[in-house]
Amino acid sequence: MFKHVRKETPLLFGVVMAILLYGPAAFLFGDTFSLPIFLMLFVVLFCVMMAMSFSAVRHADHLADLLGEPLGTLILTIAVITIEVALISSIMLSGDAAPTLARDTMMAVLMIVMNGVVGVVLLVGGFHHREQEFNLRGANAFLTVLVTLASMSLILPKFTVSTSDASLNNTQSELFAVITIVLYATFLAMQTRRHRSFFVQPLAENASEGGAEHHSHGEANSILFHAVLLVGILVPIVLLSKKMALLANFAVGTWQLPAALGGVLIASLVLAPEALAAFHSARENYLQRAVNICLGSALATIGLTVPAALAISVFINQPIQLGVTNTDLTLLLLTMFVSALTFGGGRTNMLQGAVHLVIFVVYVVLIFDP
Repeated sequence: MFKHVRKETPLLFGVVMAILLYGPAAFLFGDTFSLPIFLMLFVVLFCVMMAMSFSAVRHADHLADLLGEPLGTLILTIAVITIEVALISSIMLSGDAAPTLARDTMMAVLMIVMNGVVGVVLLVGGFHHREQEFNLRGANAFLTVLVTLASMSLILPKFTVSTSDASLNNTQSELFAVITIVLYATFLAMQTRRHRSFFVQPLAENASEGGAEHHSHGEANSILFHAVLLVGILVPIVLLSKKMALLANFAVGTWQLPAALGGVLIASLVLAPEALAAFHSARENYLQRAVNICLGSALATIGLTVPAALAISVFINQPIQLGVTNTDLTLLLLTMFVSALTFGGGRTNMLQGAVHLVIFVVYVVLIFDP
């Protein structure tokens, strides 16, 4: 009993933190913050939310072991993207969000996952195993839907003329939200039912090295146990995201930081556990799980974040700009092209990882020096 309680310490901290910040300590969140108070609140909130994110991924990972692929990885992806959507929604509903927040967050997720995480994963996997195999049909399915949704959501609004900026009018927003949900739901149906085999590690001569097994978080309990705790830990994360949103808005507005940093902060917070899971899978020569995590996260970001952001925009009558800048457009198109080449064959190596990391470094540099 004590062992289980000790493992759920992040959940306990999160519940206590939520009670305090919505109760006795609510006065700390006013219209402005002194630097010491801001730093204290930011560090504590960030650490608690990061710990809870890792705990959520631990339960999702156990469900992945119990349910098998691709359902396990799908649960992991949905859990993480739920945190991202909660953070973006909280900032948008606060009324002080920049109109480009959702766009910057989605762009940050795509760049971090498709270039940063994929680059490290392929480098690590190539270093330990020279070449690694994955299921080509699954990767092609991911990329087909991802390129379509990313183009519709982040590129097309830049060229529409129904508004004076890179946004959509209400009719377009409603239509795009519905189309995005329908296409993503169609993909999920294909992934979990009709073509489930597309997302399973192909048989290889080195399957006995541990690639077909994935037990990185100790002994698992029942499916119900992990499912209940996974949902339970997402609740305080969603509540605390509202407080983190206030801090993020204050920092960007007060110190004139690049607006894209808000998106990078959200993306880093929610992607760290998944990045670690992908890294661990590649090191164990189970590249398919890493591919499912990376491409699944990128796709879920577009498939879930775009409808949520557009729905909130229409509901509160606050336009959002989804069309990317010219610089980001170049990086996005380059990422799509290189990803198609990387996942267009059945094997990967270190060189492909290095190329993705170079694109990621360029993205980070251009945030601060566009």
